Amino acid sequence: MKTFLLISFVLINGMFFCSANTSNPKVDSLKTKSISFKIKLKSTEKVKIQTSALKFNKHLAYSFTVDDGYRSTYLTAFPLLNGGKINGKMISEWKNDQGGDGTTSKGLFYTNGLGNKIPFKLGLAVNGAAIGDLPANRGHLSWLEVKEMYDAGWDVLNHGFHHATKHGTNFLTEVTENTASIKQNLGFTMSQFVVPGGESDPGYQLEYERDALANGSFSVASYVGSGPIINVKEKVNLDKMIYARTFVHSSQDTIGFKTMDHYLETLASVVKSPNPVWYNEFTHGVGNQNLWSLSMRFSDFKYYMTTIANKYGVKGDDSIWMAPWQEVYEYIWLRDRIKINYEQNNKEGLVTIELPEIPETFRYRAISSLFVDSPSKFEIESNSPDFKISSDGKTTHKLITIQLK
Repeated sequence: MKTFLLISFVLINGMFFCSANTSNPKVDSLKTKSISFKIKLKSTEKVKIQTSALKFNKHLAYSFTVDDGYRSTYLTAFPLLNGGKINGKMISEWKNDQGGDGTTSKGLFYTNGLGNKIPFKLGLAVNGAAIGDLPANRGHLSWLEVKEMYDAGWDVLNHGFHHATKHGTNFLTEVTENTASIKQNLGFTMSQFVVPGGESDPGYQLEYERDALANGSFSVASYVGSGPIINVKEKVNLDKMIYARTFVHSSQDTIGFKTMDHYLETLASVVKSPNPVWYNEFTHGVGNQNLWSLSMRFSDFKYYMTTIANKYGVKGDDSIWMAPWQEVYEYIWLRDRIKINYEQNNKEGLVTIELPEIPETFRYRAISSLFVDSPSKFEIESNSPDFKISSDGKTTHKLITIQLK
């Protein structure tokens, strides 16, 4: 099976930006190697290249995770964001309505800088023991539903096999059994962990953090740690990162969207940061009722996400990169490890990017963006059979895309 890597370079205000993505989640360890191509400029002005903070040169990386794998995620959130028919009323086995408003959504999008729309995507923190096809009015997702969302670019995060937190929990087993369950049923290995909440002994999350980081997880979402706002302008310390979760949930007041407006004001303050930032938020269910009083009613979720899309997505200033936690983590990890060399002779430049060895469980392998300080129009020259390359260098001269075969 072939693995595809998409790299893009953007020129904005005289600067190129490069980013990358894979279309195949099953990747093998990529040994250190380099890729290169030529830029033919219209002037002899010297250019300077450096890495960009975020993919597509966005200002805000926004990651939103739904915990516990409730079915409402598939019935309402997935079609709202990806486009499709939103489920109507659906009373689950717990006597809660996990459905939505029954409307059809055209999807919520941002762009990759070339005018190509990319749908908003979320992360799914799941418990393998809860996933199944029964009962018919089940409250949790099925394996096919999880797979469909994963195939659409949503990420799946380890949330413990049974969501166990009480006294006597074998935390190591919770971590490893869930990893094995997802691998067996979906064919990939999770690499990020979200500590489950609930009745527990003091400090239980520390044991989850320790066992997750020691058994394949690169970072953990917990109660105390980095964030909720991470400045990504400079190199980010991702080594065994513990991230402090910020929850969004509906209030008892069902009139209007005052509670959601409060969360939106917080997000607006994050967007105003002078530096590019990464911001994470979490919730639980997204159906018509506030499940366990820890969730978002669908009306609130729809209002929240639609407002974000209209302000920061393709219909707004297009400053958002709406991507799951794992995708952003892997982008920043690789951004801080690639080595870029640029040599220019008159109107011709050679770009060489040295790639590090990438962990086997990485899904995306996103190459960091590049800045090229030149307003010149350009053409790309490459005879490599390993990738396809295209650009708008002759027109708006802002973007180059490379897809490795």
